[in-house]
Amino acid sequence: MKFPLSWLKEHLETEASLDEIVHTLTMIGLEVEGMIDRAKAFEGFVAGLVVETSKHPDADRLRVCKVDTGSGQVEVVCGAPNARTGMVGVFAGVGAYIPGIDLKLKKIKIRGVTSNGMLLSERELGLSDEHEGVVELPEDTLPGQPAAAVMGLDDAVIDIAITPNRGDCLGVRGVARDLSAAGLGRLKDLDASPVKGTFESPIKVSLDFDAPAFEACPYFVGRYIRGVNNTQSPKWLRDKLLAVGLRPISALVDITNYMTIGLNRPLHVFDAGKVNGSLHLRLARPKELLAALDGREYELDGEMTVIADDKGSQALGGLMGGERTGCSADTVNVFVESALFDPVRTAATGRKLNLMSDARFRFERGIDPAFLEGGMEVATRIIVDICGGEPSNLVVAGAEPEWFRTIGLRASRAGALGGVEVGEETQKRILEDLGFAVSGGGEEMTVSVPSWRNDIVGEADLVEEVVRINGYDKIPAVALERPSALPHPSLTPLQRRPATARRTLAGRSMVEAVSLSFMSSGHAALFGGVADSLRLVNPISSELDVMRPSILPNLIEACGRNSDRGVAGADLFEVGPQYSGDGPDDQETAAAGVRSGSTGPRHWAAAVRPADAFDAKGDVLAVLESLGLATGKLQITGDAPSYYHPGRSGGFSLGPRNVLAWFGEIHPRVLGEMDVLGPIAGFEIYIGRLPAPKAKKSAARPHLDLPSFHPVARDFAFVVDASVAAQDVVRAARGADKALIEDVSVFDVFTGPELGEGKKSLAISVTMQPVDRTMTDAEIDAVSARIEAAVEKSCGGVLRT
Repeated sequence: MKFPLSWLKEHLETEASLDEIVHTLTMIGLEVEGMIDRAKAFEGFVAGLVVETSKHPDADRLRVCKVDTGSGQVEVVCGAPNARTGMVGVFAGVGAYIPGIDLKLKKIKIRGVTSNGMLLSERELGLSDEHEGVVELPEDTLPGQPAAAVMGLDDAVIDIAITPNRGDCLGVRGVARDLSAAGLGRLKDLDASPVKGTFESPIKVSLDFDAPAFEACPYFVGRYIRGVNNTQSPKWLRDKLLAVGLRPISALVDITNYMTIGLNRPLHVFDAGKVNGSLHLRLARPKELLAALDGREYELDGEMTVIADDKGSQALGGLMGGERTGCSADTVNVFVESALFDPVRTAATGRKLNLMSDARFRFERGIDPAFLEGGMEVATRIIVDICGGEPSNLVVAGAEPEWFRTIGLRASRAGALGGVEVGEETQKRILEDLGFAVSGGGEEMTVSVPSWRNDIVGEADLVEEVVRINGYDKIPAVALERPSALPHPSLTPLQRRPATARRTLAGRSMVEAVSLSFMSSGHAALFGGVADSLRLVNPISSELDVMRPSILPNLIEACGRNSDRGVAGADLFEVGPQYSGDGPDDQETAAAGVRSGSTGPRHWAAAVRPADAFDAKGDVLAVLESLGLATGKLQITGDAPSYYHPGRSGGFSLGPRNVLAWFGEIHPRVLGEMDVLGPIAGFEIYIGRLPAPKAKKSAARPHLDLPSFHPVARDFAFVVDASVAAQDVVRAARGADKALIEDVSVFDVFTGPELGEGKKSLAISVTMQPVDRTMTDAEIDAVSARIEAAVEKSCGGVLRT
């Protein structure tokens, strides 16, 4: 919510400085996100008096102007038709930056005549698209005065964050009311007295809703104004709209925007000459089309509210008007609409059509239901003052909905709930300044809620208002009591696992990525398919229409974008959610990563190779070990999902049904369909599936930097069937003596005719680590015998001789 300080002071009579206002806004819960110094964009621009003009010697349409800048006279070549002797314009000297055309001025010669600056148009100032002539300042403006001050553009603009429950502060007057209650001034009176109509409106209004949908628009107020002149808005109105980022269009449209921002009362004006018959508020017909004022055509459905004439829909209730009945410079008669639209239906319609407007932003948060007629009276006065015209009597359809409610309040609750003692009289004063009516006292106060505060529903809300306006900075700081025992860690070991995985992968020279939880259904289909429950009803774009079943596609896409920009290799990872459905148990946290390109930079002393499945496997093992898993006990499976390369992929599991991770090279077919060059190796670790870490025993064997006794290494070569997996041999050897055997690894695989058909030789290295004594030869031989027996029993392996 943006507003200039001068607009605020239209509603708030105050002597407070800008710093005081900004500080108070934040202390009462209207957080100031920033202040915009509009004058900074026009720094160096001054009022320049044209003291003499002459025709350019070598160009028919150019003039040479002698301009008094307040510090001397300079010559400027100008082509504006309104540049003349005696006028005062906005002058920019050499070296000034021109925001509207993104140009830094230099001294240049234009057809032989040196120009030492510019006289600026509104487009060059960045104020509008107008560029037919230069800006003309009042004739009594002294040369050299800052142009921003003369044009009223030196007004600071305040930008505040409005939480969804404070729809009443989406108007400048609502903000002024809060500041007034906080003691920063007096809220000025608003003249919303009735404007006398002189005739009956020729356009009638009806609410054509069935009972279940009557809440779509229960109340409508309209007025016909004939004989208007839809001219350009006066400067004060254009300046206010420009300050908040709105482009002035025409007086009638600008007035509706002024009402929306200033009083939080969205309006719409129909060109009455283009309305056929009466206006009917109804639900749209399925597939009914509406050409809107934003230049787009929308296909409506039966849940959307429209304002229609006898020929069809002319506006989308609470969102935007239609193009056919929009006002133009030729408009003579208008019909002004002030209506109350259902917040839920308005929000749903906006989401379905992907249509956001200032009106929707306010209606979906709740509009004051008692200010329809008052807002119409205020708008009528402004329209008649600026555009002229003769107003009709009001046209009213429906009735003001029941909004009045009272809430009990106990004076002691401010201290009990808010943590700060506020006197009873102060509480009453704060609430009354905010528009509440208070009766009774002590523990039996009764508070009537004003119509614009739909967020106040209970006693706790009233306490919040008191504490908020009293100032959050006045809540006393309270020291925490020292606990009698050491506090528990804020995160459990399971909750710390995602952060541990991040640190581990970052330590392996991978770069963390944070991607959207959405992706295209085409890519999702390559990685496990797309369940109907994963499709988004209202995606933010057509290419992000499903929730991601895997993180890998987003990372692979990122590798492709890097490659397209000349970055051949990318090692990326992400730890985040992925989805298998829309149920509470269909989301799990995964650590996924990809490695593309070569394993290192080109170097004369070491050969490089493409990233492969073993790089991904190493990443998985590193993460699992960092999370406390004994990876030697994991089973390796070769049935990775189809988006991995068969024969170059695998997985780790604890039993057949509990897959902890997949790893391997991404299938070339998948990369081809994603238009990404390979090879790419990837992995997925399902952190939520990992078993909980076991509690450490208090009486464990002493931890030493180096073992006290020498380890013993023995090599074994077993002849096994070619179908036997290496992990089976490793597991069998490790299980021969779990107390002594520290490590088992495969260091050679051999096949040949001398071994026999369908046979292979697997060579393993076994490390035995004694903990309490040096092993004797007999003990070593006994362990070796148990290893041979275990491998023979489990895998059919025979010791190779």
